[in-house]
Amino acid sequence: MLWPPRGDGSPSDPLTDADLERIYAYPDRLSRPWIQANFVASADGAAAVEHRSAGLSHPADKRIFALGRDLADVVLVGAGTVETENYRGVRNTARRAERRRRRGLTDVPPIAVVSGRCTIRPDAALLTDTAVPPIIFTTEVATPERRKALAAAGAEVLVTGEHTVDPHALLDELNQRGLRRIDCEGGPHLFATLVADDLIDQLCLTVAPLLAGAGADRIVAGRRSELPRGLHLASILYEDGFCLFRYRRAVGTEE
Repeated sequence: MLWPPRGDGSPSDPLTDADLERIYAYPDRLSRPWIQANFVASADGAAAVEHRSAGLSHPADKRIFALGRDLADVVLVGAGTVETENYRGVRNTARRAERRRRRGLTDVPPIAVVSGRCTIRPDAALLTDTAVPPIIFTTEVATPERRKALAAAGAEVLVTGEHTVDPHALLDELNQRGLRRIDCEGGPHLFATLVADDLIDQLCLTVAPLLAGAGADRIVAGRRSELPRGLHLASILYEDGFCLFRYRRAVGTEE
C-alpha cells in the first residue's frame, strides 16, 4: 500500500513494478551527482541484529533494495559493510538488464567502495564474483602494496584524499564518468560523512516491527553534523508491519 493515496484518497491497490519504478525514479536530466541512501532499522533504532542487517529485512524491503540498484548508475558502500555483509558484485539478471536497458543504463552497475586504507582483500567476493570491476576510493596513507594488489585483482583504485577519503573528490570522479545516480547502501560511518557534508538527496528507510534492544548501532555513526538536515516525507509503503519510508531533501534546499 502507498501513501499519499491516489485520486479520491482511498487506499491504493497493490503496487506494480511500474508503480515502484515511478515512485523511486531518480530525477531526470541530472547535472550533478544525486545520492540516495538505503537503510533498514528496527522500531527502536537498531541498524543490525547480530551485526548484520539481514535480521531486520523483509521481502518488500529486499524488493526496494534491488530496485535501488536497478535504477542507479553506481552503488556506493563503505569497506566495513562490504566485509560484514560479504558483498559480491551486482547480479546480472534478465529482469535487471531489461529494466536498466529501458532507461539507457548498462546491464549492471559497478560497486564503488570507500576504503581509506585499502583493507578489501584481493580474494574477496567483491572482486572474484562480479560482472563489472569495482571502483575503490582510497587515500594516500594506504600502502602502495595494498593498492597494487587490488588493482592486480581487477579493481580500479583511485586516491581521493590524504588521510580520509574526500567525499567531494569522490563525487567529482563519479561525475566525470557520468555516474550521477548514486545508490548508497551504507554503512553508518560513510552515511555520517555524507550527512555532515549535506550530500544526501533521498533516504529510503525501512522500519522493521522489531525491538532489538540496547547495544546495537544506529544507521549513522562517527562524524558529527554541525546542523540537523531537514527532510520531507515523500512516500510510505506498508507490508506485513514493515514501513518503507522515502524522505527527500527538504523543500527549498534542492539545488
